Amino acid sequence: MIVREYEKDEVTVSKTPLMLMGGIIAISLALTVSVRLGFFEREAVPAEARAAAGVTVSAERTLSFFDEPDGTVRVEDGATGEVLSRFAQGEGGFIRATVRSLVHQRRIRNLGPQVPFTLTRWTNETLTLADPLTGRSVEVGSFGPDNRAVYANMLPPKAKPETR
Repeated sequence: MIVREYEKDEVTVSKTPLMLMGGIIAISLALTVSVRLGFFEREAVPAEARAAAGVTVSAERTLSFFDEPDGTVRVEDGATGEVLSRFAQGEGGFIRATVRSLVHQRRIRNLGPQVPFTLTRWTNETLTLADPLTGRSVEVGSFGPDNRAVYANMLPPKAKPETR
């Protein structure tokens, strides 16, 4: 049986990656402590940020979502019943995910689908899908421009400014 013996300098760990990992840990701890001590805000609450910035409602529409027997999701205007969109199976994944999260909160509280959701465009061009029954909301713009556009298309078109 042959056993190989390693010399002292044969097995080494470079100090650079260890120092970088230690630096990342130190920065993470420093940021955590600075948030705890109040140097940074803990979280941004969109409603409070909009109020502080003076942002107001630009457009608003109530929306009702229905599952059809073939798996299609139908989106209707909550006030008029006008069909705004249909998403067949395999389409509208973002719509399905956001609405499911809000509907889940309603189910937990034993609330039904009678009250429609509210989609709001703010003057700073952000979009919010809110559930007036649970108080929960989803900032739609946080998920990228393509997903934002899906909801933006359900709002009434913007009024064009008058030209003189």
